Amino acid sequence: MMQRKFRYPVDTDQFERIRQSGRLYVDKTDMLFDLVDNYDYVFLSRPRRFGKSLLCNTFRAYFEGRKDLFEGLAIASLEKEWKRYPVMQFSMSGLKDLSVEEARGKLGNRFSYYEATYGRDESQVTPGARFAGLVQRAHAQSGEKVVILIDEYDAPIMGLLYKPEERDAIRAMMREFFQVLKDEGAHIRFVFMTGITKFSQMSIFSELNNLMNISMMPEYAGLCGITKTELATTLRPNVEDLAERLGCTVGEAYGQMKEYYDGYHFCEDSEDVYAPFSVLRALNEGKIKEYWFESGTSSSLVENLKHYPLTSAFSYDGVEVSWRQFAVPCEDAESAMPLLYQAGYLSIGGYNRAKDAYILRIPNKEVRNGLIYNLMPLIMKRTVADNDSLVNNMTDCLFNGDISTALLHLRSYIAGIPYDIITREEWDNKEQREGFYKLLMYMVFSILNNKVRCENKCILGRADVVIETKKDVFVLELKVDDTVENALAQIDDKSYAVPWSSDGRRVVKCGVRIDSEKRNITQWRVTDEVGQLSEEKLFGV
Repeated sequence: MMQRKFRYPVDTDQFERIRQSGRLYVDKTDMLFDLVDNYDYVFLSRPRRFGKSLLCNTFRAYFEGRKDLFEGLAIASLEKEWKRYPVMQFSMSGLKDLSVEEARGKLGNRFSYYEATYGRDESQVTPGARFAGLVQRAHAQSGEKVVILIDEYDAPIMGLLYKPEERDAIRAMMREFFQVLKDEGAHIRFVFMTGITKFSQMSIFSELNNLMNISMMPEYAGLCGITKTELATTLRPNVEDLAERLGCTVGEAYGQMKEYYDGYHFCEDSEDVYAPFSVLRALNEGKIKEYWFESGTSSSLVENLKHYPLTSAFSYDGVEVSWRQFAVPCEDAESAMPLLYQAGYLSIGGYNRAKDAYILRIPNKEVRNGLIYNLMPLIMKRTVADNDSLVNNMTDCLFNGDISTALLHLRSYIAGIPYDIITREEWDNKEQREGFYKLLMYMVFSILNNKVRCENKCILGRADVVIETKKDVFVLELKVDDTVENALAQIDDKSYAVPWSSDGRRVVKCGVRIDSEKRNITQWRVTDEVGQLSEEKLFGV
């Protein structure tokens, strides 16, 4: 059995356990100290699996005065007092998808846990009354003000965004709970809250106007996640170990991690932030995989996206918008953009200072592939088995240098897409008709990218698709209701094939025509580098 060089916290978010067991901990405690020193009420929104729960548990250990757990960390030289405060921690994830009565009962169980220490006033019955009484008694008995940590505050509502009656009932109960944070401010030392959506959602904070939202503040951009600097310095030995296990150079290992896990930016000046769960899993297992989706795709995301055109999940990749368009409360949104951004499926990819506008991007290959795998069956109404069969068949053909048969498999797949997948009104609109086929090709060649290397696969610009194998480079240009001659001419005019002309592999150019009336590929023409025709297929034009 191979001896592990490092131990990783891939199965726990408990700060105490991580520190006592000697597992890897990326030190963020200087930012933690700065937050406590500057603010009393703090909110942070980050995508799931981004270390929010670990951060809450770190705050708990700090406010409980556990100096021993922080030896060797930045905060050890910053904190001088190490006072012990009464800490109340609530994780709202357990209230997800529950009825009001079930949620009230589960929240009551948490109150009972603290009431075992601080006592209970039987006249206090509602969640708000019990919570307020606890805060008052904890302060009185300990002599120190109370610290309150609330993780995933929005979990009880996320699955109910489009179920108004249930949503409003849960919201009313939660508003009473959160109102205590404002009403009992004289007894509270510090409040830290996390969630996926912005705190303005659900109107539960209408009175809590002193809550500082640090989600887009540059100085805290790296508070959760692993930054590019941390990966290059603190985690350098770990990446070297990964490279050894992958059988590649350290530079190549960094390149693969960037491709799969980088791309998160939480403000205009944010350093590159990598998805921490995926990075740690990759380092632990010695493999580059899509761990974020493997850990459990958000079912609420898919359900909520059904209230918008599913194709819109990809249409925001590269859009330029004001922050108000993606940071608004999800329940008030007119599009899926805020939901996709706040859940981590879009991130800030650029900033135009002159226009004060942000460019949104799907952050990385892991997220892109996960979206495609989860939404493609819903959008195209084909099974996961159909999708996997298509990819495997096309991959076999491409590795054998046979682009023509690969396109035959794609044509057969398209033929099985239900006729009514888009409405007649949409079909009569040329832009929407072309958009459908562009999306189809985008998804197919994106999932194909797991088996062969596809470059420039966004078919809204540059070469539509470039597929690389060890022996061949296939440069494809796709035309909807246009000619293969024009497709091939564009490859030559734009010099799409030139970057690969001298690397020793065969370069194959392919023009593909899609007929929107026949709803399928009807022609393709394959040529070599010098334009020598090697094959052409024509289907009943």
